[in-house]
Amino acid sequence: MNRQQKWVLTNFTLVILITAAAVLGMIELKNWVNRSEATRAMEQLQKAVTEYRGKNGSVPPESYVDGIIKTFAGEPRLGNLNYRARWITIDSPPETVLAYVNKDYHSFFSHPGVIVLRYDGRIEWMDKASFNKLLTPQQTQLELEMTP
Repeated sequence: MNRQQKWVLTNFTLVILITAAAVLGMIELKNWVNRSEATRAMEQLQKAVTEYRGKNGSVPPESYVDGIIKTFAGEPRLGNLNYRARWITIDSPPETVLAYVNKDYHSFFSHPGVIVLRYDGRIEWMDKASFNKLLTPQQTQLELEMTP
């Protein structure tokens, strides 16, 4: 292989590596934006729930949430919201899960997890194992039968 061929091969390899890194970077950026927007929508839900609780003394019904959530910025990235107001009472402990969204990322840096809104208003990202450990004791048999 002469010098010209080595130069072309080296540059070609470099361009391929840079392109691969750029594609992976874009995928990670997409996942980061998706997670950020979903968290932002969950924060707006938290504010709406807090306001409703202040006025009415209880968490809003699912029909109220279904109507109001469509107005939130980032709502399309929220995905399938699981709202558990039906299973929550006024005596529920603060760590009770009020709403959650599963986010299934499959990439090098973004891992699958769940955005969780707790009864006390905290919003957090949890890995699926930790979330299942938190939610399972909170669920009744009736909830398990009625929830897909």
